[in-house]
Amino acid sequence: MRIDIITIFPGMFAPVLNESMVKRAQEKNKVRIKIHDLREFTKDKHNKVDDRPFGGGSGMVLSCQPIFDAVKKIKSHVTGHRSHFAKSQGRKVPGIDGAKVILLCPQGKTFNQAMAKKLSKEKHLIFICGHYEGVDERVRKLIVDEEISAGDYVLTGGELPAMVVVDAIVRLIPGVLGDKNSLNFESFEGNLLEYPQYTRPQNFRGNAVPEVLLCGDHRKIASWRKAEALKRTKTRRPDLLTAKKQRRQ
Repeated sequence: MRIDIITIFPGMFAPVLNESMVKRAQEKNKVRIKIHDLREFTKDKHNKVDDRPFGGGSGMVLSCQPIFDAVKKIKSHVTGHRSHFAKSQGRKVPGIDGAKVILLCPQGKTFNQAMAKKLSKEKHLIFICGHYEGVDERVRKLIVDEEISAGDYVLTGGELPAMVVVDAIVRLIPGVLGDKNSLNFESFEGNLLEYPQYTRPQNFRGNAVPEVLLCGDHRKIASWRKAEALKRTKTRRPDLLTAKKQRRQ
């Protein structure tokens, strides 16, 4: 998989991309991640990437030109020929050149594990990190295939959501995690939170590990874990169970 991230704050990404699982995934050549400074694509002599909104209002809006040129350059470089999306004459052509363009912004769909699974199967993702008061609407209309939000709260920009989405996606790429079976027992798999986990010592300050985990009977342990996962989900995230029920109907 290849992931390109377009941002006005490229320095924010190094601490995340160069550590832990994402770093190992890159070292294994399971994913290639490249950060692009949006200011390098502007034609403004002062390297401006934003302007005042038409119709008035507070704040600034990210302009079309640098974003369009950044996406065009990335696609042209990856495919080895000039991208055709600029020839669409105002008609959006989703996923052209095999790349899916995603805008990180508050107006997008709330990110979840199902979306992470779907995106992890893509060969090429291009993330545009929104900022200021948003992006020119023509970016959405002409080059964006999907919009994603990290949640119902306000952040300074799309950089942190991009890091979250990338982390969630990369760990699902086959061969990235050491134990592929561990993915089947994580939170949100089957719309359930993960069951309680314990490690040594067996007894810590009078709090002992449940006996069932020490019995050696894998069927009993699996049954206990499933029951505990269901109990925890009912208590903490009943909405997950409601959503699961609605999908079955």
